[in-house]
Amino acid sequence: MPCWKLFQRPIGSCSNAPLNAVSSTKPRELRVVAYESRQLKIHEKNYPTHDLELAAVVFALKSWRHCLYGEKFEVFSNYKSLKYIFSQKDLNLRQRCWMEYLDDYDFDLQYHQGKANVMVDALSRKVPGKLAKVASLAITEWKMMDEIREFGVDLVDCTGRAKVYGLVAQPTLVNQVIEAQSIDDEVEVVRDKLVMGEEQPGWVLHLDQGLKFQGKFFVPMSCRQEVLKEFHHSRLAVHPEGTKMYHDLRRQFWWKGMKHDVAQFLSRCLTCQQIKAKHQRPAGTLQPLPVAEWKWEDVTTDFVIGLPKSSKGHDAIWVVVDRLTKIAHFLPIRVSDSVKVLSHLYVREIVRLHGVPVSIISNQDLRLTARFWQSLQAALGTQLLFSTAFHPQTDGQSDRTIQILKDMLRACVMDFKGS
Repeated sequence: MPCWKLFQRPIGSCSNAPLNAVSSTKPRELRVVAYESRQLKIHEKNYPTHDLELAAVVFALKSWRHCLYGEKFEVFSNYKSLKYIFSQKDLNLRQRCWMEYLDDYDFDLQYHQGKANVMVDALSRKVPGKLAKVASLAITEWKMMDEIREFGVDLVDCTGRAKVYGLVAQPTLVNQVIEAQSIDDEVEVVRDKLVMGEEQPGWVLHLDQGLKFQGKFFVPMSCRQEVLKEFHHSRLAVHPEGTKMYHDLRRQFWWKGMKHDVAQFLSRCLTCQQIKAKHQRPAGTLQPLPVAEWKWEDVTTDFVIGLPKSSKGHDAIWVVVDRLTKIAHFLPIRVSDSVKVLSHLYVREIVRLHGVPVSIISNQDLRLTARFWQSLQAALGTQLLFSTAFHPQTDGQSDRTIQILKDMLRACVMDFKGS
């Protein structure tokens, strides 16, 4: 932003904030004393136009504080709305900080038409000359050379003359697969049958003599390791997991047992074994449940929910299974039933007929982990055993019984067409 000073006249300053720089110029009757400009910072490029123009004014005042502080001066801006900043009611936090800084100066903010602000635009939007264009071209060429060097390409010129080189990128992996197909016995058999006109379901001979199965290149045994390395060790892959690597590979290539080969390849990758952490708890020794010694001493329980309402309003089933005899009770309940209602049902249907169990195995349902239920079982002398998310098979007896129950309910609905 330039700053101008006339003898025996107020100091004048004009500001402008284009997209990439902050600068300014002077009115006609003023002459340039100094100017200042800079590139916008990364966060400043996201400023709205109003804040960007105000930032240009603040930048000019900070640059020439030693000349402007304590003086009466004028600031000219080509942004007309900026002259009403002092009477604006709603200000954001950034504008409030700037207004506190502007209170230290005695100046008038005037509007200056953009078409008359020629010098500011010339400073901030200067068109690069021939030298700048040549420098930009050289920098672009250096960047291209660095990118080519990554592919291991060396450009050697021993003649000393100017030459034009052309670089054509070709899928070398596909060419390697096609070359491997030409010497593979299995491919030759299929190719001969296709040439003779025999139908081979899924097999197609491509125009470049590549053999495809269901639109994907068939990879012979001799080059499968190269294909696996390319899809796992390359810079674009960076050691993906097995599922992602398999899906990326099957888009273009195919061979029998490809998923098994991918899993075997990953298990032998030393880098994957060193850097990839396991997200499972360490497996311990199996601790099976003790065998039940008497009927209805050890039971398992679970709930079946999401069923349509019956004529009595029941929409769930409480399943209680004896671990020894495999006898099950199916108690109709409502999802909204409280723990007290379930406790009365338990005493009436289970304790009354079979006595008090020694242990009850169940999942961590809210109704089975409630304080009332635990207090009731503690008073009866029954031990509660809960299965965890890592060992759902602990409650597998009731889960298997529920599966049979659901199959029977589906059969009844299909045969009897009723509830």
